[in-house]
Amino acid sequence: MHPTHPVPDPAGVLRLADIGEDAPRTLLDRFDLSLLRVADGTPIPGSFWGEEEAGIIGSTVYARGDTPVHSLLHEACHLIVLPAERRAAVHTDATDSIEEEDATCYLQIVLADALPGVGRDRLMADMDAWGYTFRLGSSRAWFERDAENARRFLLERGLPVDLRG
Repeated sequence: MHPTHPVPDPAGVLRLADIGEDAPRTLLDRFDLSLLRVADGTPIPGSFWGEEEAGIIGSTVYARGDTPVHSLLHEACHLIVLPAERRAAVHTDATDSIEEEDATCYLQIVLADALPGVGRDRLMADMDAWGYTFRLGSSRAWFERDAENARRFLLERGLPVDLRG
């Protein structure tokens, strides 16, 4: 029997309010990034997608309580994979590079292991539920079998490719 993919359910993904700000703030601080909490119901500065999606300006990640954890990590990872000289100029849109986008997706999965109550398994499920698309059909399949270029990109820049040991 073949497993079936769940029907996307963006309403069920983990949100910043579910995990609190302390762990994400500590994680971002490791990479010289700041997390700025935006008041609920107000627009998120630097958000490419709008609504509840995280935003980025310079070295700051903006999020509300309803911001999905995967979105916060994704935008933070966009900044992490950029060289410092490019990071300072970022406002809303970090890159149009496929290589950087792939490295961002890979790193957000890895860094999810640093957030208590999240972890890579939950993050990948949330990415799939939100509608991220990958050539092999799921974030897990891509991460485990098709992400060697992203892994190499991160290694070449001294960025983590696994936090589990």
